[in-house]
This record gives sequence, C-alpha cells and structure tokens, in this order.
Amino acid sequence: MAARKKSDRTAETLDAETNSPHQKKTEPRAKPKKQANKDGQPRNTLRPQKPGLEHDDGFNALLEPVYHGKGLTDPIKTEKDKWNLLPAFLKVKGLVKQHIDSYNFFVDVEIKKIVRANEKVLSDVDPTFYLKYTDIRVGQPERLDLASTSEITPNECRLRDMTYAAPVSVDIEYIRGKQVVRRRGIPIGRLPIMLRSSKCVLTNKSDRDMAVLNECPLDPGGYFIVNGTEKVILVQEQLSKNRVIVEADLKKGIVQASVTSSTHQRKSKSYVLLKKERIYLKHNVLNEDIPIVLIMKAMGVQSDHEILLLVAGTDSIYQDEFSVNFEECAKLNVHTQQQALEYLGSRIKISRKPIGSGVPRRNYAQEALEALATVIITHVPVSGYNFRPKALYIAFMVRRVLMAMHDPSLVDDRDYVGNKRLELAGQLLSLLFEDLFKKFNHDLKLNIDKVLKKPARTMEFDAFQHMQVHGNYITSGMNRAISTGNWSLKRFKMERAGVTHVLSRLSYISALGMMTRITSQFEKTRKISGPRALQPSQFGMLCPSDTPEGEACGLVKNLALMTHITTDDEEEPVQKLVFILGAEDITSTSGKEIYSEGAYVIFINGTPIALTRQPKLFLNGFRKLRRMGRVSEFVSIYINHHHNAVHIATDEGRICRPLIVVERGESGVTSQNLESLMDGDMDFDDFLRQGLVEYLDVNEENDSNIATYEAEINDSTTHLEIEPFTILGAVAGLIPYPHHNQSPRNTYQCAMGKQAIGAIAYNQFLRIDTLLYLMVYPQKPMVKTRTIELIKYDKLPAGQNAIVAVMSYSGYDIEDALVLNKASCDRGFGRCQVFRKYATTLRKYPNSSMDRIGDRHEENGLPIRKHALLEKDGLAAVGEKVSMGEVYIMKQAPLNTSASGLGSDYGTNEYRDTPMIYKLPDPSYIDKVMISTTEAEQTLLKVQTRQTRRPELGDKFSSRHGQKGVTGIIAQQEDMPFNDQGICPDIIMNPHGFPSRMTVGKMLELVAGKAGVMTGQLQYGTAFGGSDVEDMGDILISKGFSYSGKDFVTSGITGESLPAYIFFGPIYYQKLKHMVQDKMHSRARGPRAVLTRQPTEGRSRDGGLRLGEMERDCLIAYGASQLLLERLMLSSDAHEVDVCETCGMMGYQGWCQTCKSTKAVVRMMIPYAAKLLIQELLSMNVLARLTLEDEFPA
Repeated sequence: MAARKKSDRTAETLDAETNSPHQKKTEPRAKPKKQANKDGQPRNTLRPQKPGLEHDDGFNALLEPVYHGKGLTDPIKTEKDKWNLLPAFLKVKGLVKQHIDSYNFFVDVEIKKIVRANEKVLSDVDPTFYLKYTDIRVGQPERLDLASTSEITPNECRLRDMTYAAPVSVDIEYIRGKQVVRRRGIPIGRLPIMLRSSKCVLTNKSDRDMAVLNECPLDPGGYFIVNGTEKVILVQEQLSKNRVIVEADLKKGIVQASVTSSTHQRKSKSYVLLKKERIYLKHNVLNEDIPIVLIMKAMGVQSDHEILLLVAGTDSIYQDEFSVNFEECAKLNVHTQQQALEYLGSRIKISRKPIGSGVPRRNYAQEALEALATVIITHVPVSGYNFRPKALYIAFMVRRVLMAMHDPSLVDDRDYVGNKRLELAGQLLSLLFEDLFKKFNHDLKLNIDKVLKKPARTMEFDAFQHMQVHGNYITSGMNRAISTGNWSLKRFKMERAGVTHVLSRLSYISALGMMTRITSQFEKTRKISGPRALQPSQFGMLCPSDTPEGEACGLVKNLALMTHITTDDEEEPVQKLVFILGAEDITSTSGKEIYSEGAYVIFINGTPIALTRQPKLFLNGFRKLRRMGRVSEFVSIYINHHHNAVHIATDEGRICRPLIVVERGESGVTSQNLESLMDGDMDFDDFLRQGLVEYLDVNEENDSNIATYEAEINDSTTHLEIEPFTILGAVAGLIPYPHHNQSPRNTYQCAMGKQAIGAIAYNQFLRIDTLLYLMVYPQKPMVKTRTIELIKYDKLPAGQNAIVAVMSYSGYDIEDALVLNKASCDRGFGRCQVFRKYATTLRKYPNSSMDRIGDRHEENGLPIRKHALLEKDGLAAVGEKVSMGEVYIMKQAPLNTSASGLGSDYGTNEYRDTPMIYKLPDPSYIDKVMISTTEAEQTLLKVQTRQTRRPELGDKFSSRHGQKGVTGIIAQQEDMPFNDQGICPDIIMNPHGFPSRMTVGKMLELVAGKAGVMTGQLQYGTAFGGSDVEDMGDILISKGFSYSGKDFVTSGITGESLPAYIFFGPIYYQKLKHMVQDKMHSRARGPRAVLTRQPTEGRSRDGGLRLGEMERDCLIAYGASQLLLERLMLSSDAHEVDVCETCGMMGYQGWCQTCKSTKAVVRMMIPYAAKLLIQELLSMNVLARLTLEDEFPA
C-alpha cells in the first residue's frame, strides 16, 4: 500500500501544467532520478515530504520537471540557476508572509506581553483582594453556537455573514472570601483570525484538504472575515519611532532634533532645538522651552566642564558654539541639581489629580524627577534614578544639532526608506487589544469596587461572575475596528480612519496587489513632491512601477517581490553580545573618550550603549555571528562614518530583502548548493543557516557593495543579487519585457492589470460576492515571465491571447479604438459573466413577531405577471430569467411591531408586502438561492444573479503594456484581412498607438509569442532577461516567416494583397471591467429631487444629464438664448408664481398678502430653485424684490 501511494505521488507531481497522471507515460522529459522497487513501479528518490503536504502544491513543479528547458540531471550553472532560490524563498515566505508573520507574532508573543504588563486587578475598597492573570491563549476558530462540534471554515463565514474568530481565554487566580481560587480557560472575548495564520484551520493543509474545505489553495490569505466581508489591514508607513531625526529650517534659522518615543506605556515627542543661537529642550509636558544646560544639571551632570565634554568633546569649534548656553543657566541663577529640579518642576503642566484621592501634593523637585524619568524621552529607561543613559542620549541629540548647524548636509531625509517603519496587522491589532484589555480591566475593577462597598452582602463575593458580564466588550471592539477601519485608542489619542479596506476581488491579481499595498499617512490634497518621489533607497524594497496615477501618486506604494518586513527581536541578548565582542559600556566613560579620535559609539535601536575602537572588526565579528545563526537573521548592523557610530537595529517594521553573501570575490552559493536545493535536500532556511544568503535592510544595504550579476563580482563586492527582476512587485511582474517600455506605460498597466476580468479563485462558483466578474475562457499568456509562474498567475489568468494585426482598417480605429472580429466573438473571445448578490434577512421584532416569506399572488390559479418567477415557497426559481420590476423574494413584514400582546394591547396579525424587486434595466438569470441563518439566529436569504456578456461597441480592452482601447467596430470575418495561411486577426490595432507611446515591449511580445506558437513553447519576457529577440527571429525564419514578425496580407474586402507587410501575431489582451452596459444612461422625463424639484442626479437614480456652468457659458457665447431658457428652466424646474408689481413679493392665487390687494399681481414663470432661494433669504430677514418690466414694451 505504501509503495502504491508513493508512486501515485510521483505520477502527479511530474508536471504541474497537465494535471492528469495519464499523459505522463509518453513524454520524453528529463525525470527525477528513479529506481524501480520490487513491483516494477518507479520509486521517487526525492526527500520524503512532510506529512500533510503529499500532493502537488505547485511549487514542486518549479523544483522538479524540465524548467526553462533544463532537466534535473543537466549540469547546473550558478549564474543561470541561482534564481531557483526565489521559488524557495516564496515557498518559505509567500507573498503575504509579512502579514501572516506579524499576526502570528501578535498571537503568540505580543498578546502574552500585554497581559503580563496588566496582570493584576486590585481593589481600592478591600486591600486584601486581588485578581491576577497567569496566562492567555488564543484558541482555534469555532462557532458561537456551542452545540455543534464540527470545525468552522472561512467559506462558511463568508456565506453566512459571520465573523471568522477564535475565543481568547485566560487563566486567573483571585481571592474569594479567604482562600485563593484558580480557574483555567475563562473566555474573555473573541479575536478575528487572519486566514492562513497559525491559528487558522487552513494552515499546513495540502491542496486536496483545501478543496474539501471549499477553499482555494492559491488564495493568498492574510485577510480577516468580519460579518461576511473580507477585510485587509493595509500596511501603514510611518516615520521610525525611537530614532533621532534632525531637520533644519534655514529661513527661520532653526535646527531641531526630534525623537518620537514610544513604549508600551506612553508615546511622546521630544525636541532639542536651536533658536537664536541657544539650544532648548521642548516637550508637551513643559510649559516653555527649557535651556539644555539646565536639563543636564537636573539629570545630575553637575559641572559645566563635564557637560561641555559630553556635548562637544575636545573639538574647539563645537565647544565655542555650545558655550553660549552656559550663560542662560547662570542668568537664571541655577547652579546645582536641586535648583535645576525646582526650576523645572515649576514649569511642568500638572495633570490635576482628583481631590481626595489620597495622593499628597508633591513638591516641585519630585514632579521634575518624575517627569524626567518617565515622560521626557521615555524609551531610554531610568532605573533607580540613574539618569546617566538619558543624559548621554540628550547630549547626543545636542551634538547632532551642533553638527547640522555646522554642516547643513548632515540633516536627515524624512523620505529616505531607511527612516521609515511599516506597521503591519499584528502591531495595529496589538495596540487595539491592549486598549480594549485595559478598558476591560478598568470596568471590572469598578464593578468589583461597587460590590465590595456594600457592607452587608447576602452571598460570598465571586469576581468570576463579573468577568462574564463584560464578555462582549473585547469582541465587539475588535469587530468594530476591523469592519469600519477606524482605529481610535483612548490612551495614545490615536484617531486613524481607513486602516482596513474590503479585499478587492476583481481578479486574482487585484487581491494579491492589495495584500502588498502600503499606504502612508500623508494627506493627499497637498501638492508635495517630496514623499511622492521615487527614492533611490527604494531599490529592491518597493516596486518602482506600481503606484496609482492621480492624487495618491507616490503615496501609495507596493512591496517588491522578495521583500520581508521584520518583527520585533529581543534587545537584551544583542546587548550582551555587544559587550562579549569587546565593546566597553558607555555609561562609565567621559566625553573626552567618547569623541576621541577613532572611537565609535554603538547604538542599539537609536540608544547609545557602548564604545568601540575597532568598528570594522566589531562589525565583521557581529556579521559572522549572524551568519552562523547565533543572532536573529533580521538584526541589521551598519557603520555611519559621519557620526562615528555603529548602528544595530532589532525593531519591527524595517523592510529587508535577501541577498547572496560574497566572500573573497566568490559567491557563497555554489552549484552543489543549488543541486541540493533542486533535489529538495535544502530549503531557503538552510541557506540562511549556513550563511550563504542573508537579509539586509535599507541602511545596511547602503553599507554594502552589491553586484547585479555574477560576472560583475570584484574584490570589494560583499553581496550578489539573487535576481534583478525582483525589484518589481507582483503586479508589475506580469508585464513582458517591461525594460523596453517607457516607464509610465508600466505604471498604467499596474493600474489596469487589477481591473482585468479573469478567474478569481478555484472556489469562485462556491462564493456569493456582491459583484463578481468572470471570464468564460481565460487563457494563460503565450509570453510569460518568471513572476507569473511564481505568483501562479498562469493558474488563474485574466485575459486571452489574441491574434493582432497592426494596421489601419476603416475609420473606426482612431484614437486607440480596436476593430474586433465578429467570428472570434461568436467563438467566445472576450466573453464574460457578471454575478451579483442580493441579500436580505428576516428580522425578529421585540414583540416576538417576525418577517416572513409570503405566497405569490395568483389570478385564476396562475401567478400575476410580477410574480411569474416565484415558486410555491415565495422565492424565485433557479434558472429563471428576471427582468426589471419583477419580484424575486416575496418578503412580508408585520404591520404592528410595537404591540406587546398583553391584555387589550394585542396587535393585528396582518402583514404588508415588502418584496425584493429587480431594479436593473438589463435582465439576468437566477443562478443560486441560499437559505441560512446568521449567528444571531435570523434567517438569511441570498440570491445570486448571472449575466453573460459578449463584447460590444465601447467595451474596454487593454494589452499588458498600458495600451488601452475601446471597441470601435465589430467587423464581419469575411471583411477582415487574412495572411497567406488564411489566418484572420481577432483584433486590428491602429499603428499610431506605437510611436508616441514607445511601448517596444509590445512588439517584442508579439515576435516572441509568434515564435512560441510556431514551436509550441511558452516564451519568457522576464524583466532584464527573457527570450532573446534574435533567437525568436531565427525561429521565425526557420518556420518560413519574416524575422521581423511581418506577414503578407490580403484584403478581405477587395481580395487584393495589401501594398505593405503587416505586423501580425499573438498579443495577450485583457478585458477590463468597464463595460458600456454598466455605464449607458439616458432619460426623458423621470424622477425629481424633492427640495429643488430639479431632475435627480446619477444613473442609479435614473437622473438627468446636467448642463453645467461651462456648457452654459458656451451657449451664452453662441447667443442661443431660447435654447438656454429651455435647458435651464423649461426642461428642468419651471414653476408658475404670482408676483406683485408694486412690492415685488410673491403672492398666491392672484392675491398679494403684503399689499392686501389683487390689483398688480402678474403670473410669471421662474425656475423653482430661484423661488426657493428668495424664500430662504426671506427666512433670514433678507428681502429680495422682483422688479418686473414688459417683455415687449409698446
């Protein structure tokens, strides 16, 4: 049995493209090395895979069969095949791994830290009482109704509008009466679970198991399901915390060093700034800016000489510039630490404690000490009132200000990617959970106090009962934040909107692109070019092409293909290691030593901790330890020679990417390594462990010398790129030959590739989405790229290979319009389906009445025309055609929902019809009807409708090079030109699309695609590589074509040959979601707005077409006054009023109320909006009189 299973797996995984095991026998392909076992079956000698991953998961296809024309037994050249590290990296990391890693870190590590920080709940009333949390766990996702035991699947949550969440349970011990009680596994709320994270039911499942769960194996995961909608927490970009950033405003003569301190307790921003030649410290707690020397004295650095040395060292220039500041201090008559603290304490904004809370009023010195220790620059810890580290930190900030003053080029760049941190789902959720957990504990304490205050209690007090009362607070808080996207935290005063977005499911690519998107916190309205520019430090970290056009341009970015975002690593072990490597502790040194020649300060996460005299040696030692795996691979270290500093970073949110290590001019990765990678003996983590590959973040990358290709390695090279095309992201990676296009064209394609209609997921027919566009016959592109294979786009493509002729044909192809072949459309080219969802719930009302589904109305035993679709149960029949105005759910609501049913207050048992009516102008078919219940036990009905659409005039198509066009005419096949083999093109494209756009990549795609068709292979158009054009030309010549891709073409109308050779071949075209049928709109008479009595606005409301101010100006310029009158009044809101000529006010029925007469009242036609304006002005005591004159005076 075991042998048979093994051989099945062999047959399945040999080739991923043709998924049936039977076609394998005849293929003359290079196979993995096999030995036959005793029953003659071939036995696979690859490494046995982990259990649960038995079946083809797609990556085996990359690692096993012929790949790029090479079998496994062929010799391996490192420069050609080192790219195999990439599928290995994606297999370990995946495209959305940063989200999943971050969430796992939150669930496994961060949540425990939060509980440990807030572990005790004490009572003010009873000092002996305490409640202590000993542990917290996140369980497996489960249903709310406890009766069912089967595990819940994400697809069920989508269909039933539920939240995919798992219970969070704690272990507590507390005092009950006199003894200590321990309880385990008490639920305190539910946490939404990220799909594919470690707590999700989909984790480590094979493709076959995923199919059982109705889930798509290619779905990236990394999003949440809240109330049935898929929500993504987008990556947020922010300036890095706990780092000093120096900025200069040369106009005002201000140089300031700012640091945003962020710890678990509080966030605050401190500035050291230079104004009027003096240096001050500024912070929100302080009423005014405090001279810097005073702060240093308050921190216990008493002598002026020592302060001078700590800030300026022995450098006379800095000493001269700084010495002015001592005067300030002397003027204020502050000489000792005590005086400094007194002065400081009197300048602190005191948070008023409620009177009578029993806290004695502290004196100024204590206030100042408290503020210095816990509020100002919080992230430098002060233990036992030892202010030395903090004093040093401030001295370094002052030093940076002096340096920037001296040399303006030493200011920092806020837009440099190394100064940025990316906030992921895990960090945002941990902030939110911490806030909710603190509030939960606060409420619990108030409740406990309330009970303990009562003197005579009837029963023994048990705190456990009170925990159940607040059970919903954490759950609802989490759900609300994720479903609305509003992160509002009381403690950090953080109000942020739009953190979460609905996962866009237009196509597989749009979902993938959304997972790698980064939004920054800049406001879009200001025209600032700084943050929008393409930073050089973005290379390899963020995609240069994938950003939207328009207002968010450059502010919304996307991750490149191999980027990883770090999670938090512990600082202590790294700190110990620094001292083991022979650095001396900085707190025991004086300023003279810190700034002496050749001394380098070592910073960990921006805080100075040690001093070294051999920075290069230290760096190499540290890197060696990291490559051996003694230190986490995500810790970065680099030397900053401007500041004479070595920086070590372990914090979360840094962008990094893997590179091959080069030592002594030799690439670390050898052909043996790659062979064992292909045999499956090594995976990406093994390469890391052996120090062959390492992660570099932006700062360390700037400190390295990276070769792009193996041939470029010289003696000073430190690293080698794994593959150059990984500087592009997942969406830009679809473009063939992007390095031959003008750059904005690639950007346009990135925006349009997300709108292409194609396959969404393997489970697309089991989902019921609000709007779902599917292509009927999607094809994978003839010219593909490495990225396409890596992100599995060829498994869920969005487009079709069209034969394109580049020529002008009729006048219907001007301005990028396309000519389509009618016969191709008949055969299914560009055909797509649109699915829509209509949902409703049957509500329950307080008086126990509820909505119901009523019967259809019948006449003479047949249903009335409106109800023709309905079956006996009041729901539409599946497969029926539904047109405008027809009913598909016969819902009824009770008339009286307020009656209590007691005594004489009983309601009627009548129901009124509230049917769901189909509103769209074009008919569709009922595809599915689903009946289920929500978590709140309400009946949920969902109806899915289906429309099949074929291309029509005005539908939008685009190739993969930002060349978009609409269908201009659909021509008969017999009128189309054909080549000498009788092939007619599917699309004719106007040649004027090429010269100004410079999309040479499109021409190369056509030539490579044509060669691929002739040889029956898929060609590559990977960035900075791909199939060579000259080789493609040779193939075409050998098959009897012109090397340039041009063909001899005969006109289909006249039958004569065309006088020029026509560029003719396959190009991959995408159908975009913008279709005429969804936009077409016109109206004659129709609904009007209530207030202004003007026609409504918009297609959905059947609105009018607005003649705006600009159009009005044109009519005035033409002098077409009667047309103007008709457009602006007669066909809009003409209204008859009675106007009095004497007083100019409006009357009614020929009577003027102001003059009390009917004498001079005239009927007039004016716009209703004008009449409304006059009356609204009247209501504000502004009188507008209408003065009249004769139209045709005698």
